[in-house]
Amino acid sequence: MLMKIVLQKARVKLLQMHYSAGVGHIGGNFSCIDTLITLYHSIMTPDDRFVLSKGHSAGALYVALWSVGILSDLDLETFCQDGTTLSGHPSREVPGVLFSTGSLGHGASLSSGLALAARHQGSSRRIFCLCSDGEWQEGSNWEALIFSVHNRLENLAIMVDQNGWQGFGRTGDVASMFDLCSRFESFGAKTVSVDGHDLHAIAAALRIREPGKPTVIVLRTRKGCGLHFENCLESHYLPLTRDQYVAACAAISSEVLS
Repeated sequence: MLMKIVLQKARVKLLQMHYSAGVGHIGGNFSCIDTLITLYHSIMTPDDRFVLSKGHSAGALYVALWSVGILSDLDLETFCQDGTTLSGHPSREVPGVLFSTGSLGHGASLSSGLALAARHQGSSRRIFCLCSDGEWQEGSNWEALIFSVHNRLENLAIMVDQNGWQGFGRTGDVASMFDLCSRFESFGAKTVSVDGHDLHAIAAALRIREPGKPTVIVLRTRKGCGLHFENCLESHYLPLTRDQYVAACAAISSEVLS
């Protein structure tokens, strides 16, 4: 129940930020906020590291950082405003953000390097990376996976937010990748698939660490989860209207009571 309350507050805060700033990309943020809240509250230690590869979901990352006290309410009020460090894609100027990302497809490479560096440093830290499913249409991700498997980077966990949509439509229609899990397994990674909106399933998957293998967690999610335009392309681009914002806040506020 406590985690559900934390998630409820995070989702409302995420809505407030995007509505106040008048920016879109709410759909991809809502498909991954469950994972980020679980990661920051139940899994990561102070020594662990996180890389957000799907940069459009910066808002969800900022809210996760806010939920653990790294960012403040005043910080979040500057989201996407002139002169802010909290831009629409994460900047390394933000506390708790290691890399400025947003050119999709580089987070897995950066995270693989961090994982190998941790080994050379004799550190037990884990590296977590969140990608979109559309990013895996890009070759650099597969190169990173080859690298991480070859180097037996068991301290690396790559999470794939498989919400099935990208900027030009359904991911399978833009460039079909068939069964992603089978492809990850064929490269030699420990691969699991879970409901990306089930907090217990997410936490269990994130705790997996198989000797000698990086882990890939495919999160089956819904773009704009819980919003009126769930699984619609419009949630990739369009900002919320006032009526949409009010209705979404009301729906989220009633969830924990149901």
